[in-house]
Amino acid sequence: MQGYEDIDERIVSGSAADGEERAEHSLRPQTLSEYIGQKTATDNLKVFIEAAKMRGEALDHVLFYGPPGLGKTTLAGIIANELDVDIRITSGPAIARAGDLAAILTNLNENDVLFIDEIHRLNRSVEEVLYSAMEDFALDIIIGKGPAARSIRLDLAKFTLIGATTRAGSLSAPLRDRFGVVCKFENYTTDELKLIASRTAGLLGAEIDDDALTEIAIRSRGTPRIVNRLLKRIRDFSQVLGTGRIDIDVTKKALDALEVDDMGLEHLDREILRVIIERFGGGPVGIDTIAAAIGEERITIEDAYEPYLIQSGFLHRTQKGRVVSELAYKHLGLEFAGEQIEMDTHQE
Repeated sequence: MQGYEDIDERIVSGSAADGEERAEHSLRPQTLSEYIGQKTATDNLKVFIEAAKMRGEALDHVLFYGPPGLGKTTLAGIIANELDVDIRITSGPAIARAGDLAAILTNLNENDVLFIDEIHRLNRSVEEVLYSAMEDFALDIIIGKGPAARSIRLDLAKFTLIGATTRAGSLSAPLRDRFGVVCKFENYTTDELKLIASRTAGLLGAEIDDDALTEIAIRSRGTPRIVNRLLKRIRDFSQVLGTGRIDIDVTKKALDALEVDDMGLEHLDREILRVIIERFGGGPVGIDTIAAAIGEERITIEDAYEPYLIQSGFLHRTQKGRVVSELAYKHLGLEFAGEQIEMDTHQE
């Protein structure tokens, strides 16, 4: 059975694979003027950053939420660049104890940025320490044990916390309320993805046709990280099997070899739909039954596969279970023999 830790290896996963963050760094824009997409968020951030610089203060704490691969880490780095301060990057699971957080916070300089990815996965005891750090820029530390224990308050440099999460609903209300700026990240349009693909191709020194840019953008699930990942693999095909120039023919040949279809679905996405159709009459069927049928874990299906299938209209959640839509039948070239049901977004 494929484990949850393996889902990021998928070619169409929005999450970064092992080592990919380092490889992506050279492709990332460094300023707001270079950043493509998320216009509402970036327009507002321009104002907030300029105001903070005019006052000589730290930017208010910022929360980014949305699917993986949409540029949250990149925008955090840009904020630090625009403010001309240092950034410290970590993640919720990496901060296991309150002492780990204290070590990070005490090493920040005035107005620095602390970026915590997957902030919804912070340990509860760590989160409670973070409250006073965000609000009062101070840490309450307990020294000693038992009756001799005493509390001291350690002042911190004023800093900006940027938290990123794919699950805003998993954040506790006290933590969420301490962010002054909240930005929702939306999937990118085809035109925006074409601009990103064109920029990446230029940085990689690859020549690419406009038709190829469009094809890559259409199959990238609205996600810049997937655009860059597909472009790198297509470049490999163009160099080995083509002339070195990325045209529409080599692009389609590469994407077919990678089993990424014209809607951005890969083999296992289609397998989920086929299993529901062929074994369970199109549904409704429970998520645990689907997981057992395809040999995956429930959490893998819910986090890695379902979101895009639902967003694309191929799969529906109902009170009785998952149901494949007529659109999915058409996409798979199968005859739709069922009846459309009244949709219910109730979580199973």
